[in-house]
Amino acid sequence: MTLLSAASNTTLESIFTSQIGGERLTVPAALIMVGSALLLGFIAALLYTFTQKRVGGSTSLSVTLLIVPPIIALIVMLIQNNLARAFTLAGALSLIRYRSEPASPRDIAYVLFSLAIGIACGIGYVAYAAIFTVIFCVVLLAVSFTGFGGLGRDTLLLKILIPESLNFEGVYDDLLNQYASNWKLRRVQTTDFGTVFELIYVIRLKKGVSKKEFMDKIRCKNGNLNVTLNLMPDEEKVKK
Repeated sequence: MTLLSAASNTTLESIFTSQIGGERLTVPAALIMVGSALLLGFIAALLYTFTQKRVGGSTSLSVTLLIVPPIIALIVMLIQNNLARAFTLAGALSLIRYRSEPASPRDIAYVLFSLAIGIACGIGYVAYAAIFTVIFCVVLLAVSFTGFGGLGRDTLLLKILIPESLNFEGVYDDLLNQYASNWKLRRVQTTDFGTVFELIYVIRLKKGVSKKEFMDKIRCKNGNLNVTLNLMPDEEKVKK
């Protein structure tokens, strides 16, 4: 029994202290590392799609989370300990220019997650990459289900357009107090060359409230201009 336990400990220790491949990279080792990165990246993409479906996650980011880990793993394998390769690759990548809208901090966290997977697999620590992928998946799922750091699943974003001639201060306070259990004016801005104001509220409607009735009451006060009621996106996007 003691010998079996010692053998098990030795095997477990060898998994976490040894790397796949080495100075001389072989084809099987490369396939294992890239394949592991692709599999773990697929798990990260599924996790992002599942946790962000309520607020409308980005499809392009899901694909990015899938392909980034194997790409990073391949880059790390090609560089290894060769400084000349590292500088050559940095020079080649510096020619690439990316144009995209700034991502939210949550999306950036997922991208860093996928980068970490790719680096770990590229170095050869596939076991560590798999274990920490499981840990992060559990943590992010717990955050998603509990709503930690969020405003709640029933929080809505209300956008109201009103004529420039109408004083927007307190004009909807009575309706919001009647239909919403909690609300806050987040932003006021002009649009259409200053001809109308756009009011943006974060609200939580009371249980059993008819959204149609609520919006009809608003339209009666704003001259039948546009009224939008959406699921609450990430808070950082509202601040833009």
